[in-house]
Amino acid sequence: MRKVMLAGVAALVLAGCQTTNTVEGGPAKLDVSFTGNGWDGETVPDGQHCSKYGGDGETPPMRVRQLPGRTDLIVVAFNDRDYQRLSHDGGHGKIGFPVEQEADSVELPAVPGGRAELPGDPYVVAKNRATGDYAQPGYLPPCSGGRGNDYFAVVKAFDTDSDPNLLLAKATVELGSY
Repeated sequence: MRKVMLAGVAALVLAGCQTTNTVEGGPAKLDVSFTGNGWDGETVPDGQHCSKYGGDGETPPMRVRQLPGRTDLIVVAFNDRDYQRLSHDGGHGKIGFPVEQEADSVELPAVPGGRAELPGDPYVVAKNRATGDYAQPGYLPPCSGGRGNDYFAVVKAFDTDSDPNLLLAKATVELGSY
């Protein structure tokens, strides 16, 4: 039930016409690091790209620290800096991760690309904006065909219990080139 409620709240939070409110003084800075699958922020690991180019990519598993105490949802927006259509606001998809309040850190598991339904608590907040042969539901793993595009993610912590649009903290993390 909580997942369904958070999904609805996240849809409101992340709708294009909605504004995001921030805590007084602006959002705090999250500390984000990779926890496995070969992600280092410089090069997209082998096999972590899209199926069009023979990969079976998943989102990178991450540890998010310095969560404000009221955080109940983390949304990760995946982007390709070098391809305009997918370069901002989750062009490669947005994934929501419910968080137990009062946690000061959380592990975000890797979730498979190209799926509308995800295992466990994570869920698709917004599918990627790719078209044609690149279109997939949910998260689109890096898919430049090895042309050296740079990928990044914006990690945001929300307090949806107080206000569906209340952004508490955020960080940008480099995923690497592919």
